[in-house]
Amino acid sequence: MIDGAWWDARAATAAGAEAGARDAAGPRDGEAPAAWAEASGDDEDAGDLTEAGLERDEIGRPRVPAWAGDAEPEDLALAVEAVCFVLNRAVAIGELSAILGRSARATGLAVDALALQLRGRGLMLQRHLDQVQLVTRPQVAWAAQRALNPERPARLSRPALETLAIVAYRQPVSRAGVESIRGVSCEAVLDSLERRGLISEIARAESPGHPRLFGTTLRFLQLVGLERIDQLPALADGLAMPAEQREAWATALGEQPDPSAEPAGPDAEGAGHGIREQRGAP
Repeated sequence: MIDGAWWDARAATAAGAEAGARDAAGPRDGEAPAAWAEASGDDEDAGDLTEAGLERDEIGRPRVPAWAGDAEPEDLALAVEAVCFVLNRAVAIGELSAILGRSARATGLAVDALALQLRGRGLMLQRHLDQVQLVTRPQVAWAAQRALNPERPARLSRPALETLAIVAYRQPVSRAGVESIRGVSCEAVLDSLERRGLISEIARAESPGHPRLFGTTLRFLQLVGLERIDQLPALADGLAMPAEQREAWATALGEQPDPSAEPAGPDAEGAGHGIREQRGAP
């Protein structure tokens, strides 16, 4: 065991030597004299170094700095990255806007800028509907798993994979729509996928009984290793997506629906049912 008095004396000696060397050297190139004076202890009111330069509001939170008020998307992306990193979960654009003190549009541009900045890096920014999350790329999943040594997850059954694929390409889709494609009851499979967090109810159909409409989640993107839902491989020839689902995807991605796109045939599931209520996936 290390003697406490000896350790304290050694730490104090090291701190004194460091301070003396800093005082003798003066401010470094590019370092503001005020910042150097504060770090060297010349300013008696400098306070805790970890709190230096942070102005706080009436409830004790740091105020948004002046530079962030009109920062370019590439600069604001740094703050977006920091928030996503410390929260370690999916974050809504509205929540990011409140934290950064910027509009939803400015925050969205910063999110797009961050996604570009992370290309070729070990991390990527997933975006689904109005949510974003910072995750590791599939190419380096082996390193993250070796570091964390997680419990091996249970594999999805073939019926679950088939059902998940239908929901991914046909969303928003009802249970009846999935069953019309697979030809068997899918209630248990849909419940299992929902418990796993791979799909969720995103709307209600404007039809008798208002059946639930399912869509994929951020967890699904993590499973397949994609940043956005529109990066799914294209459907094979002859398997066109129904017009309503194309419009729903375009709305979720913030794009304008393509009116020139040909609708699917009369057998396409989902033709004719409206969406009663649209809600973000968890």
